[in-house]
Amino acid sequence: MSVRTAILGWGSLLWEGGADFDRWHDEWRYDGPLLSLEFARVSTSRMGALTLVIDPKNGSPVTVAWCLSKRAEPVDAAADLRCREGCSMRYVARLGLLRPTDDLPQEGPARGIAAWAKELRVDSVVWAALEANFESVVQRPFSVSSAVDYLQALPVAAKVKAAEYVWRAPEFVHTPLRKALETEPWFMATRAG
Repeated sequence: MSVRTAILGWGSLLWEGGADFDRWHDEWRYDGPLLSLEFARVSTSRMGALTLVIDPKNGSPVTVAWCLSKRAEPVDAAADLRCREGCSMRYVARLGLLRPTDDLPQEGPARGIAAWAKELRVDSVVWAALEANFESVVQRPFSVSSAVDYLQALPVAAKVKAAEYVWRAPEFVHTPLRKALETEPWFMATRAG
């Protein structure tokens, strides 16, 4: 039996997956499950940029992208994603739907992912489960204004990196923070420069 494992993506995975990761999946499709996303994670690898994560509290509903892994085993697809994300396996979510007896999640993002996967006859789904950490890192509750203030206060090189991440995010990602940033003169200047 061939196992169909979907990989979900919504951020840099789509534009800088890397050769080692990209060789193990097919083309990206843009009709994945609906997830609540926001630029709510302070990334150490991107000089403090705010990156996209599933954020049920502050996120906006976005239909994410997906692709099928070329791996025969879901655990290998999860390992590919872990290596690409540079994180531990605890930050890679896995949902198995191989057996009719598998319990379906009753709440959270996995519930919608499971319904979507069953409809497409996908046996397993993996996705990055990095958490929103804005409040714990910045020591302020997340809001559009606090996120804009945080980004404006970054050193120039970090601000450019942060703006680049938002600009490169897929067009299907619409969040209140992205909309607000696109009206900020400093943000617009980073795109022109």
